[in-house]
Amino acid sequence: MIKKIICLILLYICISCSNNTNSNIDKNKKLLSEPETLYKLAKINFDEQNFVLARQQFKEINKLFPLSNEAIQSEIMIAFIDYIRMDYENAILNYRKIISKYPSHKDLDYVYYMIAMCNYEQLQNEALDGYYNELALDSFNQVITRFPESKYAKDSRQKIILVKSNIAAKHMEIGRFYLENKKYIAALNRFKIVVDEFSITKFTPEALHRMVEAYYEMGMYEDSYNTAALLGYNYPESKWYKYSYNLVGKIDGEETFLKKIRNFFDG
Repeated sequence: MIKKIICLILLYICISCSNNTNSNIDKNKKLLSEPETLYKLAKINFDEQNFVLARQQFKEINKLFPLSNEAIQSEIMIAFIDYIRMDYENAILNYRKIISKYPSHKDLDYVYYMIAMCNYEQLQNEALDGYYNELALDSFNQVITRFPESKYAKDSRQKIILVKSNIAAKHMEIGRFYLENKKYIAALNRFKIVVDEFSITKFTPEALHRMVEAYYEMGMYEDSYNTAALLGYNYPESKWYKYSYNLVGKIDGEETFLKKIRNFFDG
């Protein structure tokens, strides 16, 4: 009798274990069919830098659950993986698709910022084609214009200064080339662009001095005086002002130059 009772108990335990096992399997299957769980798994692979696998998993989420929040976030992650892998063309394409599909998404400022970063990271030095300079400048300006209070706006403003410095450097190089080859009008045009459009960059004092040089070489001494005076007023401690001061001082002497500076600022 005791043996029968023990056997019944063991049988019950086995049945219970079997039911629990099946229940766990069913739960796991259910979890794996939920977008939240799949997204977490893809994110784990992303964090472990398994970008190829993570990208495939994010695409699968987007395919299986196109209306879920995880699908939208997966699209953002797919674009970000392209960015990490420096596949900027596809990254920009995917970010633009997100803007088109979700024009009211809460993280749209981030999407615009990442497009700008894709262009920014393709900047070349000032001696090369400035195509991406203009794209980056326009992209960062869009972030500031559309999302002035965004946390990405501050960095966008800082990046704009760097982009403008890159553009100004290119104008300076071309201007110096024209100046050395005695093409003074062409040189002046380049230096004026730097002064008028990129005054926040470090190149403005040099651009003013180069204008002083160009006017001096053309015999336009009054313009040379005035530009040197402007340089001295705004950048009195700059080495470029010292160079201009020494140059225009040769025209009528140092005292005359100082007198002309006073007259210039007195109106």
